[in-house]
Amino acid sequence: MVVCLSGLAQDLELFQRKTFVSTDGKKLLYRILYPENYDSTKKYPLVLFLHGAGERGNDNEKQLIHGAKLFVTDENRKKFPAIVIFPQCAEESYWSTVKIDRTKTPIHFDFDYSRPASSDLSLTIALVKSLLKKKLIDKKRVYVMGLSMGGMGTFEIVFREPKLFAAAVPICGGGDVKHYDKRIKKTSFRVFHGEQDAVVNVNQSREMVEKIKQQGGKVVYKEYPNVNHNSWDNAFAEPDFLSWVFGK
Repeated sequence: MVVCLSGLAQDLELFQRKTFVSTDGKKLLYRILYPENYDSTKKYPLVLFLHGAGERGNDNEKQLIHGAKLFVTDENRKKFPAIVIFPQCAEESYWSTVKIDRTKTPIHFDFDYSRPASSDLSLTIALVKSLLKKKLIDKKRVYVMGLSMGGMGTFEIVFREPKLFAAAVPICGGGDVKHYDKRIKKTSFRVFHGEQDAVVNVNQSREMVEKIKQQGGKVVYKEYPNVNHNSWDNAFAEPDFLSWVFGK
């Protein structure tokens, strides 16, 4: 087990440590993975992964706890060559524009996309656009996924940048149903949630999925019976989890 864990830790070090600095001097920590045998003359798909609230901080490490190992297996690196970024949200920030009432179970979330995007989501959008300018990325194959707070950020970033993402995978997230409109039709969604989620109520995803359908959007939804908040474990175990994304 020790050997296995140390091997995984070494694999995660394939994600280079970076800091993005915006034009107004704000900073966003992130990790970036380049494909095996990276060729700077080629264009690659881009995957943006948004972590959950528990992985916020300033160590530029915790954001890799969930999801990162998917991208460093030998099989997936060969099958899905891509540039993958994991930004880290600051402790005091959030990926989504939302008021949170933690006195309730599940937690109550009041989303409001009429307000400006959070500082760290805005920085993440700027980071993605800066990578697109470098001509490393196939602009038709930009993807976003995230879990919990990151699932909320996934829904919101598509709303904020509706022309940017070919596919989005929000896991145990939620969003502003009232503001979600036809602008999101370009993006294909695959949504996951645990039926027994005691942190983010499953109705958050159900309502977003229904709204996407009402707007004529493309969405596939999978709900896991008897699964609590960690539905990302089930989602990551889906045999076609990555192939569905990279097929868009």
